[in-house]
Amino acid sequence: MPEMNPMAVENSNTPEGFEDWTEEQAIQLAAEENIELTDAHWEVIHFLRSHCEQNGATCSARLVLKAMTGQVKDRGGKKYLYSLFPRGPVVQACKIAGIPLPPYSLDLSFGSVH
Repeated sequence: MPEMNPMAVENSNTPEGFEDWTEEQAIQLAAEENIELTDAHWEVIHFLRSHCEQNGATCSARLVLKAMTGQVKDRGGKKYLYSLFPRGPVVQACKIAGIPLPPYSLDLSFGSVH
């Protein structure tokens, strides 16, 4: 497996704005992350987009992860999210969902796997 640089998310082909995102872009961004999107991935992606639209994109990575974990609590919570987004549910899911990375999501001690 190739070594992934968490800072590469900053330079990805993410949409310019929240409304510019398309599912086709999400499929392309997921492919860059070696993820084939399933219904489970789409559920998290659409939840994130809805959460961002309702709460703004400025909440911390910790709050985003807490909201996502609560959404999938019945399926294993954080462990389930990491099974879908192995490099970190906050970093990978936000990138694919086309939303800005929350503050501190690139903290190498939180929200991503190295």
